[in-house]
Parts: sequence; structure tokens; C-alpha cells
Amino acid sequence: MSLQSNLSRWRNVGQFCIERVADYSELIALEVDHTKRRLVREVGAIVVMAVAALFALSFLCIAVIATAWGTPHFLTVVWGVAILWVVVAFVSFLVARAQKLSEPLHIVQSEIRSDLDALRESLK
Repeated sequence: MSLQSNLSRWRNVGQFCIERVADYSELIALEVDHTKRRLVREVGAIVVMAVAALFALSFLCIAVIATAWGTPHFLTVVWGVAILWVVVAFVSFLVARAQKLSEPLHIVQSEIRSDLDALRESLK
């Protein structure tokens, strides 16, 4: 290959990269906005669900303890409720750890990968 064709090819690669930078910046802004909206929605829903579940379970536990107040099984019921809460906390911890985290900016990543593949092909 001649020096002129090499320079021409690298100039084309440079122009391609410069044109794509503007596209990437627009795409990143759109992805960040979309990710932010989705995150706010998901976190809000999770907080509301957690608060509602905690209130429901708390009042259920208070009702169970109040029902057993005058019986000889009172201490057993109280310890059973406490153990139930520990189990619920442990299970929720395991569920939280098993969740797959969302990948932010996955569209930008796939676009950059495809552009890099195109550049590799053009430089062969």
C-alpha cells in the first residue's frame, strides 16, 4: 500500500470518528434521561411497596401477640414473631443479592462496539 492510500484511509477513519462523537453525545443524553426516569419510578415503587409490607406485617404481628397475651404460649408466640422477622429480613437480603443490576448506557455501548467493528473491518 502506498503512503497516500494509508493517509487517506486514516483520514476517513478520523472523519468517521468525529461524526460519531456528536451522535454519541446525543445518545448518551437520551440514555441518561431514560435511565434517570426509570430509576426514579423503580425506586419509588419499591419504597411504597416496602413501607406497605412493613406496616402490614407489623400490625399482623401485633395482632398475633395481642391474641396470645393472656395464654401460657405468650412467650412462644413473641419469639416466633421475632424469628419470623429475622427470616423475612434474611430472605429479602438474598432476593436483593440475586437481582441482576440494570446496565446503564447499554445502547451507547452497543453502538460503540459496532462502530469499532466497522473500523476494524475498514482497516483490514
